[in-house]
Amino acid sequence: MLENIVWSNFFVQLVAFLILFLLLQRYAFKPLFSIMEKRRQMVLEQMNSAEKNRAEADQFIEEQKQALQQARKEAHDIIEQARTTSSRQAEDIVQAARDESNRIKEEAVREIEAEKNKAVAALKAQVSGLSVLIASKIIEKQVDEQSQKELVDQYLQNVGNKS
Repeated sequence: MLENIVWSNFFVQLVAFLILFLLLQRYAFKPLFSIMEKRRQMVLEQMNSAEKNRAEADQFIEEQKQALQQARKEAHDIIEQARTTSSRQAEDIVQAARDESNRIKEEAVREIEAEKNKAVAALKAQVSGLSVLIASKIIEKQVDEQSQKELVDQYLQNVGNKS
């Protein structure tokens, strides 16, 4: 088989293959490899961009987590402040109610004392009026008895003097 090789055909085929290879290299492979290189660069850029976007997204997620945590903390602080304020207001209201009840109680005690004093004064006035009336009745009675006795004595003396 090797003996049947025609060397002239071999060289012609080799030259045709080299010419075809050079033509393909210049007009087909070079633009094809250029397009493939551009495509490779574009894929690398997209991968880098995707990695950058992923890093930015991770950073954004972290910022959002921190903002959410800050918002929760602020909400908790607001709730605690409201709780403290409401507790303080409740204490103020209770204290105001106590103060008002004490004021009303003291006013009632003063009114009761004033009414008691009025009643005692009225009672004293009645008692003194009744005492004066009783005393005048007693004196009247005594005066009547005494004056009658004196009149009787005077009469008896007059009668005794005339006899």
